[in-house]
Amino acid sequence: MMKNPFCVRGRTIVVTGGGRGIGRAVALHLAGQGARVFICGRSVVPLRETCEMARGDGLHMDHFTVDVADTDDIERAFHDLHAQDIRIDALVNNAGMEELRPAIDADEALWDRIVDTNLRGAFFCALHVARGMQAGGAIVNLCSLASAVGIPGAVPYGASKSGLLGVTRGLATEWGPKGIRVNAVGPGYFRTEMTEPFFHDEKWRETMMARIPLGRFGEPAELGGIVQFLCSDAAAYVNGQILYVDGGFLAAI
Repeated sequence: MMKNPFCVRGRTIVVTGGGRGIGRAVALHLAGQGARVFICGRSVVPLRETCEMARGDGLHMDHFTVDVADTDDIERAFHDLHAQDIRIDALVNNAGMEELRPAIDADEALWDRIVDTNLRGAFFCALHVARGMQAGGAIVNLCSLASAVGIPGAVPYGASKSGLLGVTRGLATEWGPKGIRVNAVGPGYFRTEMTEPFFHDEKWRETMMARIPLGRFGEPAELGGIVQFLCSDAAAYVNGQILYVDGGFLAAI
């Protein structure tokens, strides 16, 4: 029987920011496809809740804590995994944060908080994972529409996500010869805890809905299959790319 190239069964996949929102949905999807999933984040409570959800569905999932804005903590967390002889086959860099504020009112603390989490954290997570990753490994970075277009009130966020796309392409060219693929996913508008402030604005909802050809916002679970594809052998020749999952938003501009 021909092997299913989309299969991730038996692969060890780490999902950062896996306790909430998109990270939780992606982690549950990958676990449902038979992957050995480790989720991580700063707060242990949502991580435990996600693992309990997985167990409720008869799936296995582990968790560990890490603050991706702290490079020392990243080193500690992934050293612990390596010390347990856990070989990571794929990393999903999902941990991120956003805070809306007019650029004229932005300060250094806001910039550091967002950029350290979304950009620097993703880079150093990838770095520590890649050191022990074998050929055939995959890294998937969660970028954003802000990697392609400007969003008023979200300049530090846009800078971090544009930078993450640059990191994706740079690492793809540097690590491709080692057999490690690095790609990105650019979600459109998905309702999560982080994006909830947008959805409180009725005028914003109506404006965005009118610009999405599919006529609806995305559901976090709809990103699971895309991430699975990029982690699987079906994407064996996909490297340095970003797949926008936005209902056609960018195509319609």
